[in-house]
Amino acid sequence: MLPKLKIDRINELSKKAKASGLSEEEKVEQKSLREEYLQVFRSSMKNTLKGVTVVDPNGNDVTPQKLKNERNQNLH
Repeated sequence: MLPKLKIDRINELSKKAKASGLSEEEKVEQKSLREEYLQVFRSSMKNTLKGVTVVDPNGNDVTPQKLKNERNQNLH
């Protein structure tokens, strides 16, 4: 998870961008912070999906094979 300080800074820069615009340095900082946030979010989402099992209405496991393979690979 991204530290609260960085999330606060992302929000601060976003508000400033809407209100008065950002300097070039701030734009670079904002882009860097957003990329870091997305990287952390995607990693977290992938880990969440690895724990998901898809079941059809009949109770059969229909989890995609690619997901099963990924899950098994991480166990070894």
